[in-house]
Amino acid sequence: MKRIERFVFRAIDVALVLLLAAMTAMVFLNVVLRYGFGSGIDVSEEMSRFCFVWLIFLGSISAMRRNLHMDFDMVVTMVGPGTRRILLTIANVLILGCCVLLLVGTLMQWHVNATNAAPVTGMPMSWLFGVAIPASLAIGAMAAWRAIGYATGRMTEAPKAIGEIHE
Repeated sequence: MKRIERFVFRAIDVALVLLLAAMTAMVFLNVVLRYGFGSGIDVSEEMSRFCFVWLIFLGSISAMRRNLHMDFDMVVTMVGPGTRRILLTIANVLILGCCVLLLVGTLMQWHVNATNAAPVTGMPMSWLFGVAIPASLAIGAMAAWRAIGYATGRMTEAPKAIGEIHE
């Protein structure tokens, strides 16, 4: 199971690198073509926007795994270990609730976006907004796992550094 988890998160990290590289190359090429030659590639503007949206959502999965999202932990660090576990459990349950809302909203909009097409590429807009489904599922699963860990006492502290992931 650990190997599958490492493979999935490594694939997400590789996808992030590829998306950033593709977005950077398309925008740079388009700038050079517009200012240097008076023309551009229409598809590159739309596809770079698609890459950016996917980059944000996949990046949020990676950030959640590494506990890199911004947090306000002044209160959490000032209380005792028991209260800290309760607060971290509540925080992760709230994150899970937000993920459920995002998932339900995305699924409700799925059919609307499937019939809308992007203006230049003609791709269904569900490809653009559909990335919220794996993001909400992955982040929700991690938040649920952490909430259970804090509630049962298997986890006592939030991960503090990149790569310091409690199992």
